[in-house]
Amino acid sequence: MTNQTIICAQGARGVATVTLNRPERGNAMNPALIDELGACMQELGADQAVRVIVLRGAGKHFCAGADVGGRGEGEPRFTLATMLETIERTPKPTIAIVQGAAAGGGMAVAACCDIILGTPEAFFTIPEARLGMAPSVTLAGLFVRAIGLRAFRRYGFSGERIVAQEAHRLGLLTEIAAASEIEARLDALIDALLHGAPGALATLKTRVADFDAPPLSLLFDPAVRDARTERSPEADEGIAAFKEKRKPNWYL
Repeated sequence: MTNQTIICAQGARGVATVTLNRPERGNAMNPALIDELGACMQELGADQAVRVIVLRGAGKHFCAGADVGGRGEGEPRFTLATMLETIERTPKPTIAIVQGAAAGGGMAVAACCDIILGTPEAFFTIPEARLGMAPSVTLAGLFVRAIGLRAFRRYGFSGERIVAQEAHRLGLLTEIAAASEIEARLDALIDALLHGAPGALATLKTRVADFDAPPLSLLFDPAVRDARTERSPEADEGIAAFKEKRKPNWYL
């Protein structure tokens, strides 16, 4: 299945591969990509023939975050939060392959997967504060779950890169493998996952969903995930500075 921004392929042994397909934009998420990714993951999650889902990005980067210039047409089926919830709650084991950037919402997409394999060049960022805004409650909670509160306070506040070795130390990256070796490591992981009974794995994912803090039941509560805030003057300036490749006016 190929959409405008997503390639979804089902291969042997019940392994489905979902590829973010906007390489010219670093696979940045516009409304179409969010909608298509949510629909694809929902479909695969319900398909009894699918045993494992691999999520990856075409080109140099996994996902460069939000496409600040993106525009949607029509009424979307998925918001960023409901798309992330669909990935997080899919009953199948999910593996993200990260090369290059996984920024903002792209980091959240990877964090919603059960396992993350990354190349030594992979890096993660939480850049929202540098753009004059704070991550949503859903995003902030996912980041805290992924790297812990103390690390989130540093990297969420500073916007610094979390390089591969540090991401591995923090527990975000499951494993680091050279680009020449990552497909072999992926195959080995898939084989290990296929030893698990599908129903048992689905039950296990449900049972552990709220063990970490903050619980998913809070992060994906409709009252939280659907909250809207007005874009502030700081956000207008931050986005303008990003597009114009200059420092924002609050940087002294």
